[in-house]
Amino acid sequence: MKIISYNVNGIRAAINKGFIDWLESANPDVICLQEIKAMKEQLDLDLFEKAGYNHHYWFSAQKKGYSGVAILSKTEPDHIEYGTGIESMDFEGRNIRADFGDLSVMSMYLPSGTNDARLSHKFEYMDMILDYIGDLRKTKPNLVVCGDYNICHEEIDIHNPKMKGVSGFLPEEREWLGRFIDSGLIDSFRFLNPERQEYSWWSYRANARANNKGWRLDYAMVTEPLQEKIKRAVILTEAVHSDHCPVLVEID
Repeated sequence: MKIISYNVNGIRAAINKGFIDWLESANPDVICLQEIKAMKEQLDLDLFEKAGYNHHYWFSAQKKGYSGVAILSKTEPDHIEYGTGIESMDFEGRNIRADFGDLSVMSMYLPSGTNDARLSHKFEYMDMILDYIGDLRKTKPNLVVCGDYNICHEEIDIHNPKMKGVSGFLPEEREWLGRFIDSGLIDSFRFLNPERQEYSWWSYRANARANNKGWRLDYAMVTEPLQEKIKRAVILTEAVHSDHCPVLVEID
C-alpha cells in the first residue's frame, strides 16, 4: 500500500495549483490530507472521483476555512472513524482514521503554537493524542499515523538548529515527539534515511523554499509490528501546491 500524507494549506487553493493532475501522477492507494480549510459541500467531489478516488472522507473544523483533515482512497475502507471523541480536538477537525483489514491509517494535524494560547492548546492536544494512540494500538496494532506534527524532532530536521525558542523546535515539543516514538512508533523516513537532511515545510517569507531553509514537520509514523514491512519512505519535494510538500511511505 502506497500512502501519502500532504498538508495542502487549503484544498481549494491546491486544486487551483494543479493538485488533481499531481494526484493522478503520484497515484497513491491512500492519501491523507491536512489543513483542508473547507467543508465537504464546498468542494467539487467529482474531481477526486475522476482521479480514481471514489472513496473520500472529510472531517472539517467547526470554524469555516480552518484546519480540517481528509482521507481519499482507491478502495473502500472497512470503517471510518471521524475524530477521537475528545471534543477539544474534534472541534478543529484534526483526526480521521480509515481501517483496511488489519491495517489502519490516520490523518492527523497537530496544532501549531503561534502564540501562548495556541501553544497551550498544542501541549494539551499532544498529551491527549499520546494517550489516545496508546489505547488505540491495543485494538489496532498495525497503525500508520500520517500528518503534520508541527514539530521538528532532531537538529537534522531543521535548517537552523539554533532556533530552540521557536514553537516547532522547542525542547518540550521535541521531547514529546521522542516519547511518542519511544511508545512504539517508527519515523519511517528517518528509519530508512538516517543521515538524509530533507524538509517538508518552508516559510513563504524570504524565499525560504528556493534557499531550502526548511523544517521537517510532516511524518508517516508506523507502529513497530509494521517495521519489517516498510519498503520505501520519501519526501516528495517536487510537489508545490502548498507551503508543505507530501511525504510517502510504502507498506508491503
